[in-house]
Amino acid sequence: MSFSQKCKNELARKIPSSACCRLAELAALVRLDGTIHLGANQSLSLRMESENAAVARKIIKLVKMLFDLDTETLIRRKRRLRKNNVYVVEINHKPGIIKLMQRTGIDLAFRSGETGWKENALLKNPCCRKAYLRGVFLGGGSVNDPHGGSYHLELVVHDPEHLSLICDLMSSFNLKPRATERKQVGLIYLKEADQIIQFLNIIGAHTALLNFESIRVYKDIRNKVNRLVNCETANMNKSIEASMRQIEAIQLVAANMGMEKLSPALRELAALRLEHPDASLKELGEMMEPPLSKSAINHRMRRLEKLAESFRE
Repeated sequence: MSFSQKCKNELARKIPSSACCRLAELAALVRLDGTIHLGANQSLSLRMESENAAVARKIIKLVKMLFDLDTETLIRRKRRLRKNNVYVVEINHKPGIIKLMQRTGIDLAFRSGETGWKENALLKNPCCRKAYLRGVFLGGGSVNDPHGGSYHLELVVHDPEHLSLICDLMSSFNLKPRATERKQVGLIYLKEADQIIQFLNIIGAHTALLNFESIRVYKDIRNKVNRLVNCETANMNKSIEASMRQIEAIQLVAANMGMEKLSPALRELAALRLEHPDASLKELGEMMEPPLSKSAINHRMRRLEKLAESFRE
């Protein structure tokens, strides 16, 4: 089961305690997943589709609780791509459908009755706005598994007016949604981990939030450790290369003029370097009598290397 499915299953089990929040959540599901069908003799039916069985069950429960309408459930299989099951919830009671559409703020032309969330009676309370966003995610949302390489949450919206409404709703909770279009379909997305965690908290996916956060913390610690190890390895490689270069210079000086002709300070340092090839400059300085700073050791070592370079020339 994908991370998105686990998140939706968790949200599908949450039934709002207040009728206004139930209505707001159902309104989002109807607008995203619902279609009106006109049949013979002016018969009317409302169909809502979902690939998630838990979401379909929640739609049925909300319709029953709010409008006491009977529903029919059909299962069909997609013919393309993953060939998943699609669960179709259908309502055939015409007066009930009209009442449902009116209560959810959608007319029979399938347009929203209100253009902005501040004027929409369904979304006047913060709790209702959260419920609406929960319905939007259940109806057209997905979130990448945080174990993957990148963080990404997106909402698929087919109506430009609805896309603008959802972006405004998200902005009211200090989110920063970005919108784009892919294959003539509107997309709202979040790519920052903090923003995704905040969105999951708003819609009530607390278990998914904790899992997301724990995985993110683990990844951050692992990446930090890897950076430290890589940095330490790079520094170690540099120290080894410098030590080999210094030993080669000392050996060249010893072969051409002899160690006894070096000044006492350089002779002591050269002997220590040959005796301790793995020691750092700081450690060599601590071995000197009297102890010297890393800068002083580096200065003397450059004198030895410069002397060796004169022999090479």
